[in-house]
Order: sequence, then C-alpha cells, then structure tokens
Amino acid sequence: MTGPGEADAAPRTDHVQSLARGLAVIRAFDAEHPERTLSDVARATGLTRAAARRFLLTLVDLGYVRTDGRLFALTPRVLELGYSYLSSLSLPEVAAPHLENLVRTVRESASVSVLDGGDVVYVARVPTSRIMTVAITIGTRFPAYATSMGRVLLAALPPAELDAVLAGLRPEPLTDNTITDLDGLRRELDAVRAAGYCLVDQELELGLRSLAVPIRDRSGAVVAAANVSTQASRGTPEAVLRDVLPELQACAAAIEADLQAG
Repeated sequence: MTGPGEADAAPRTDHVQSLARGLAVIRAFDAEHPERTLSDVARATGLTRAAARRFLLTLVDLGYVRTDGRLFALTPRVLELGYSYLSSLSLPEVAAPHLENLVRTVRESASVSVLDGGDVVYVARVPTSRIMTVAITIGTRFPAYATSMGRVLLAALPPAELDAVLAGLRPEPLTDNTITDLDGLRRELDAVRAAGYCLVDQELELGLRSLAVPIRDRSGAVVAAANVSTQASRGTPEAVLRDVLPELQACAAAIEADLQAG
C-alpha cells in the first residue's frame, strides 16, 4: 500500500492518477489529524495547493468532506467506501453471534480482524467495558507487529509475503514491552506458528493483555484472527491461557464451521 504522499509514484499506463490523488486526499485525514487546512492537505499528499483545493472541493460537493471555509474534515459518508467491502464479506455477520457467546462466557471483549499490509483492521467486535485509551470500532487499525491478532495473521503468511511485509515495517516502542527488533519479531512469529495462538502482554498499551487464534476458510488458509482482550491486572498470563484459550479456540472453530458451510 502507498501512503498519502505517494499518489504520483510510478503510474502505470492504466493508472487513473486523478483517482489516486483523490484517495490520497481522503487518507490525509486520520485520528491524529481529523481536521486539516488546505496547506496541511497539500503538504501531506505532495499535491500543489491548487490541486489539493480542487480535490477537496470536489469531495465537499460529493458529501465526503465538510468545511467551515478554513478547516476541512471527513464526513460520515466516507464510511460508505469501506462498507461496500465489509458488507461483501460474510465474515462479520458469521462471527458476530459466536463473539457474543464468547463474551458472555469469558466476560471480556472479543474481536475479529483481518490483515491489511502491516496493520490489522477490525471487522467484528463485541465489547464489554472499555479497557483501552483508544475506542475500538469496526475499521479500527492497529500495527500488526504489536497485536495478538496481527502476529497470528503475520505468522500465517507465506514466507515471501511475510518478508515483504516485514521489510516495510519500522516497529516503534508503543510501550516498554513492545518487540521492535525484527529478528526478535520473527522468532516470536515462529513461536506463534508452532503454538497456534498468540498472547501479547502489554505491548500495544500498558495494562492490556490479548490472546488470539487464527480463523481458517474451507481450504485451510488463515483469513482472519479472533481475540479476547483483558486487563493485565485481572490475572496472570498463565490464567488467561488456562481459562480463555479453550473458549476462544471453540469460538474460532464455530466461526470456521459456519464459513465453510456458507
């Protein structure tokens, strides 16, 4: 995937440059920059101010962006762009009732996510109480290297694909526990692959512990991951493995059975 400022990079003959630039403008807005000035957008995308203005005003006309004359921000209508993808998947609908059953049993939040480059993207979630400083909703993204679901999904990649993803990573220490060394991450992925599950202890956020297992399609390929998130103060990692792992594995098996029957 390319970043917002890479819309002009090496276009092919069938590359629609204006579409690429328009999408780059949309991607210029994120949780850290929900509002931007024209100059901000131009700088983030590498476009001229005149070009950025044309794209922004077009997006305003289409209802995807709003403005007060100085600041620009996305509108809820941009969710339509992702909803078309999510609604084409059977996974979120299939997973939801099984996650609900899991949450009732373990009394912790549960989620399903897929891999997108170096990130995990949440496609289904059943919360209990909010245990993170960042609210998680459908479409929320986190770096795969620091999450239990991300490591399960990375561990399932073919070697060449994994090499390509890791080559593009620049792991940051999100907490003092985060594995940022790529060799160390590879060793961790080897362990996850062998174990069939991943437990991440306070690497994404202090106080947060998460456990994940893979979800496979009818061919046996890993297409998603399911996890349970807990507060680290509620018990030891060993207790999570003892009490939660069997329930999480049963939930993943139930999701797989429905996917394969669909």
